[in-house]
Amino acid sequence: MSLLTDLVNLNLSETTDKIIAEYIWVGGSGMDMRSKARTLPGPVSDPSELPKWNYDGSSTGQAPGEDSEVILYPQAIFKDPFRRGNNILVMCDAYTPAGEPIPTNKRHAAAKVFSHPDVVAEVPWYGIEQEYTLLQKDVNWPLGWPIGGFPGPQGPYYCSVGADKSFGRDIVDAHYKACLYAGINISGINGEVMPGQWEFQVGPAVGISAGDEIWVARFILERITEIAGVVVSFDPKPIPGDWNGAGAHCNYSTKSMREDGGYEIIKKAIDKLGLRHKEHIAAYGEGNERRLTGHHETADINTFLWGVANRGASIRVGRDTEKEGKGYFEDRRPASNMDPYIVTSMIAETTILWKP
Repeated sequence: MSLLTDLVNLNLSETTDKIIAEYIWVGGSGMDMRSKARTLPGPVSDPSELPKWNYDGSSTGQAPGEDSEVILYPQAIFKDPFRRGNNILVMCDAYTPAGEPIPTNKRHAAAKVFSHPDVVAEVPWYGIEQEYTLLQKDVNWPLGWPIGGFPGPQGPYYCSVGADKSFGRDIVDAHYKACLYAGINISGINGEVMPGQWEFQVGPAVGISAGDEIWVARFILERITEIAGVVVSFDPKPIPGDWNGAGAHCNYSTKSMREDGGYEIIKKAIDKLGLRHKEHIAAYGEGNERRLTGHHETADINTFLWGVANRGASIRVGRDTEKEGKGYFEDRRPASNMDPYIVTSMIAETTILWKP
């Protein structure tokens, strides 16, 4: 008699050429992820080979009930670490039947920025540090914390090992390997300052692919925590008080910044970001004012400042970049619940295209 796990892990390629494609999109809240699967006649390697699909937008907060059809346009393909074989995950964006991007489709506008000739010429690289918090399912309290109580103060937990300090490592490692399997350029993981909080990094990724990879990495994390019976939170300040918040620091460079003399280009780009500080903060995630307080390795939300190796700044430049006269900088303002399409394209638009 087969066990459920035997059937879940069936190798389809032994009996059929057909594959399963899991179509993924961002739901109506701008943070919830939705997906559904369809059968395709054979392996697919390019999104252009995939059919468009539709869904009921009235059930995701993205269309009225009397005109509920929303169309999914496949944009990026990843290997499916859950079904494996030739099965795939497909990152999509959403349009009306007339072909107009729906309001929650932030990828469409980002793709326009990244296809601009001036931006293409600068080959913008991104490295995004995605922080998140693992919560106990029925009580919405961080993993490893006593129910209704608190662990010892911060200090022992960052990059820690040991059952009394590190909570959820199996989930984190499963996610790490699943992302590598999928083809996401995940570059590392670490335990964070608050117990139950972790981080993964994606990059370097060029242009629009940074947003695609972060969203699919989030989807994979949601699926793994679903299996583990744990809740993942991207709230920028899940626990009030003397606990670190959760961000999504965005490391960024252009071709000009990576070449000799790039440090001057970096300083000019940072000046531009300072002039548009309010616009960026408004787009960098909901609830960020609870995180950007000037404490816990953040700059105050109303203040723009930058510095070399300063983790209390809005923008941090690394010592190596200063020393070598070229490299990259880190925008520390984005919240953990930011939309990577918005943040990456906005940084490119401000630093490359915008003329003050």
